[in-house]
Amino acid sequence: MTQNFKNKLGEGGYGSVFRGKLRSGHIVAVKILSKSKGNGQDFINEIATIGRIHHVNVIHLIGFCVHSSKHALVYDFMANGSLEKYIFSQEGINFLSCKKFFDISIGVARGIEYMHQGCDMQILHFDIKPHNILLDENFIPKVSDFGLARLCPLDNNNVSLTAARGTLGYIAPELFYKNIGGVSNKADVYSFGMLLMEMASRRKNCKSATGNSSKVYFPSWVHDQLSQEKNVEVVKTYIDEADSTITMKMIIVALWCIQLKPSDRPTMDKVIEMLEGEVESLQIPPKPSLCQLDNNIEHVQKTTYSMHSSIPSLTLQR
Repeated sequence: MTQNFKNKLGEGGYGSVFRGKLRSGHIVAVKILSKSKGNGQDFINEIATIGRIHHVNVIHLIGFCVHSSKHALVYDFMANGSLEKYIFSQEGINFLSCKKFFDISIGVARGIEYMHQGCDMQILHFDIKPHNILLDENFIPKVSDFGLARLCPLDNNNVSLTAARGTLGYIAPELFYKNIGGVSNKADVYSFGMLLMEMASRRKNCKSATGNSSKVYFPSWVHDQLSQEKNVEVVKTYIDEADSTITMKMIIVALWCIQLKPSDRPTMDKVIEMLEGEVESLQIPPKPSLCQLDNNIEHVQKTTYSMHSSIPSLTLQR
């Protein structure tokens, strides 16, 4: 299928992805799980969850292969790769318009909303981030990588986890701090909010300041600008008024999604409603403060949670 793994598309903590071709001529992506965790639990999770999903904004699982300890997943090939390379690209390289980013954000929101409410079981993804949003030849977004996902009944508001899961910079604070609320589908809402903020600003939420070890939490900074009725710097970069309106809307919705307490965040269907509505109808939410979490960063860093980066406590320079 892959011509002896001739064409590698990418590599990550899970293993490698290769381009393949079925006998029918259909182009596919084959993900080889070289480091399957929990006796293959991530492999089972992916099949159990994505196998029941049929939505335009969720990656389509064509099949899987098992040979001894070797596990592989076969997906539709996504010609335009991951969203990550478009958000964080230098100007002029892999550039997407503001309207296209907005359309992608709506598609991602619809895919997550379907997972939360559109299936016979609720699917919590727990790893929404730019790398896990794939784009087809028409730049239609597909939510992918369900290795950390959990299935639960539609009427179950909270799930029990033995350890935090996700990727630093996108992981919801309640996965670390139980006193702010239970773990539910609002964890995905938080991750989507962090993704949406990065799409609106075209930069990472978390980045050390140049020349010293301090950091600036971009969502807090942008909230201050909105509260003081200033022209937000990231919005001023857009000459077109329509682009400025779209960007402002994305920022406000993102700020609602990343509220500290899960109960203060909207559901994904409400997120879609806000994104599709008029920006004038949106209220500015309370400031997304994570100061109380910062005091415990050293404790968190000493834990043995298996993740790829750190708590979204402080982020980007102006």
